Amino acid sequence: MAIISGLSLPHWNYFLSLEKDLEVLSRYVEFSNANFPCYSLEIARILFSAASEVDVVSKQLCKKLNANSSASNIHHYRKEIKKAYSELPSFKVTMPRFGLELTPWLNWNETKGVPDWWTAYNKVKHHRDTDFHKGNLKNCLNAVAGLFIIVLFFYKEKAEEAELLPVPSLLRVTDEHCDGFTLENNELGIHYKL
Repeated sequence: MAIISGLSLPHWNYFLSLEKDLEVLSRYVEFSNANFPCYSLEIARILFSAASEVDVVSKQLCKKLNANSSASNIHHYRKEIKKAYSELPSFKVTMPRFGLELTPWLNWNETKGVPDWWTAYNKVKHHRDTDFHKGNLKNCLNAVAGLFIIVLFFYKEKAEEAELLPVPSLLRVTDEHCDGFTLENNELGIHYKL
C-alpha cells in the first residue's frame, strides 16, 4: 500500500489493484490490437471499476482545482480539467510488455468529446442486453490508462516527487512525461513530468 508520511493514497492504491487485475487477465487474453474486440465478464468488470473510479477522481480533481466546482459529469470534468491541464488529452500511456500505446483522453480535444471507453462503459451499464460486446479489451485497457492519467494529475505533486509507490508494473508514461528515477530504500520511484 502506498503511504507517504503517514498519508494513504487510496486512489493510487485502487489504480494499482486494477492494474494487477489487468496483469492476471493478460495470462488468458493476449493484449494486442487483434484481440481488442475480445469481451468477457471479467473485462467488463475491470472497465466498470476503472470508469467508476475515473468519475470519483475526476470530481475530486475538479474540486482540487476549484473549491467551488460543481462538476458532476464527464462534460463538466472535461471543461474544468482541460482548462487547467490542456495537454491531458494528448497524454500517452504505453504498455511496453505488449507493444501498445494508448491515448485514452484524445476525444477531449473535441468540443463535446467523450472518450470512446466512457461511452462503452455507459452503453454496457445501461444496455447490457444489446451492448455487452462494447465491454471489450480495447475499452478496458483505455479506461485503466485513463484512470492512471487522472490519478497522476490528482496526485500531481507526489507524482513529480516520485512518491507514488510502488510504480505500476504494466503501464508507463512516455519519455515526454518522465523526468527521471530515484531509488530509495530499495524502491524505484518515477519522477513524472506533468
